[in-house]
Amino acid sequence: MITVTTGTAAATREARQASRSRLPLLLLGGCGLLIVSIAVAVTIGPADIGVGDVATTVLSRLGLADPTLSVLRDGIVWDLRMPRTLLAAVCGAGLAVCGVVMQSLLRNPLADPFVLGVSSGASTGAVLVVVLGIGGGVLSMSGGAFLGAVASFALVLTLSHTLGGTTDRVVLSGVAVMQLLSALTSFIVLTSADAETTRGVLFWLLGSLANAGWSEVVTCAVVLVGTLAVCGGYARSLDAFAFGEDAAATLGVAVGRTRVVLMSVTALLTAVLVSSVGAIGFVGLVLPHAARLLTGPGHARLLPVSALAGAVLLVWVDTVARTVLEPQEVPVGVVTALIGVPAFVLILYRSRGVR
Repeated sequence: MITVTTGTAAATREARQASRSRLPLLLLGGCGLLIVSIAVAVTIGPADIGVGDVATTVLSRLGLADPTLSVLRDGIVWDLRMPRTLLAAVCGAGLAVCGVVMQSLLRNPLADPFVLGVSSGASTGAVLVVVLGIGGGVLSMSGGAFLGAVASFALVLTLSHTLGGTTDRVVLSGVAVMQLLSALTSFIVLTSADAETTRGVLFWLLGSLANAGWSEVVTCAVVLVGTLAVCGGYARSLDAFAFGEDAAATLGVAVGRTRVVLMSVTALLTAVLVSSVGAIGFVGLVLPHAARLLTGPGHARLLPVSALAGAVLLVWVDTVARTVLEPQEVPVGVVTALIGVPAFVLILYRSRGVR
């Protein structure tokens, strides 16, 4: 028995060392792939723009080169395609990070950023502003979505605390709030909106980066960096949660405080992302599982690799969404679902023997 235990421990240490040795290569390769993806994605569209034009525009805007493109081509790159592509990268990274944290805290492989009803809350907030005019014209659709997301998360925390505060109760509370707010959103749209408004709201609810601007990029990026910093600081605590809350407490983790802090920052990030681009599913569900195949379970490695993978994925998903039926645009959430379901089934199939 001692020999078996010792051999298992040695194998575990070797696996961790191998994962650590791969991390710099994964991060370097991921950053390079993301930069290339952004540069190429910006060139794809009806206007004839090359990677060199993208580089010229970026360098000129940063004051590192003289502008050589026409005003029209420069505007297409900098004002239209670049903010949209960067926002897609930020949203993909943020959703993947939220998925990693949620699955670890709740010990539920099916948890994603929307399991706490944040997406449904954002949808309800947006509909209240657009359809019913709540806010008196002061609140935008994104502002209403943000407030709705935060309010729904507060409701989930209150309900789960009343029911006992365990991770199972949090999940069940999230599902209950999600269903309640989804029904309320549908009721408002069906009874109060005209056909044109209904179409616009439903398109946004399915996920769209069509209205991306630099302000959204900066806001989402700042919140993403802050969330990554907080979650990275709690990486060891997230590792301990893999063994259960009791084991984590035995290892010195302040379970209650850790859960509240991490769930709060991920809910805030999800709310900011949803308020900017609508509901985009499956990124936070699938990407953490795929990243674990490369990094192992350690969150110090899993968080950055998942962020890079999510960023690259959503850049290309958005590119497909805006060009596959050009000039008509497909909601990003529809494309992520079409890709995410088969990918998730494949991941479950490959890990069916793992316990």
